[in-house]
Amino acid sequence: MSIDLKLEAVVIPVSDVDRAKAFYEKLEWRLDADFAFDNGFRVVQFTPPGSPASVQFGTNITTADPGSTNGLYLIVSDIEAAREELAARGIEVSEAFHPKTPGAQFQSDDGDGRAAGPADERASYSSFATFSDPDGNGWLLQEVTTRLPGRVDPAETTYTSVDDLRQALQRAATAHGEHEKRNGGEFDEKWPEWYATYMVAERTGQELPL
Repeated sequence: MSIDLKLEAVVIPVSDVDRAKAFYEKLEWRLDADFAFDNGFRVVQFTPPGSPASVQFGTNITTADPGSTNGLYLIVSDIEAAREELAARGIEVSEAFHPKTPGAQFQSDDGDGRAAGPADERASYSSFATFSDPDGNGWLLQEVTTRLPGRVDPAETTYTSVDDLRQALQRAATAHGEHEKRNGGEFDEKWPEWYATYMVAERTGQELPL
């Protein structure tokens, strides 16, 4: 039997703790801690909405150069809605894009490996946007709507926020509409069961019901 190892916090290097704290407060992430000690050690922790993992920064917490952390993934169910929300909070965020070449999401945004706009048919895992904190630590928004097989335990399928659940219900409703059309357009009395089956299958990367 394996012991659970849950990634709970990632440390990022910053040069000005108060400036970084103000930035993440502007994002409206949850402030979990701000502890300072007499020996100069200080730790600040924030958690993004719906995330099981947090980010920490402070003084005497890492020897990495400020701003040297990049490719910090934030998974979203709607890349454009996530961008609009960040922009509304005064955050400078890139336009949505999809890689023309593998790994382009990690390269500079002035290269030619990125194609403007979300991926064709909004393919899961394929649409991105980026933003940075005041030190230059880079965050990467990635749109994920359907998980690859085996990535989520079907016995523990969860939704991390009301908006996440709402969008999953909308996708299920659209798919169920097509399901009813294929069956003569008759009302499906077992629609709750169909919705539940579809949503769990989509979340866990299993074959979707028709």
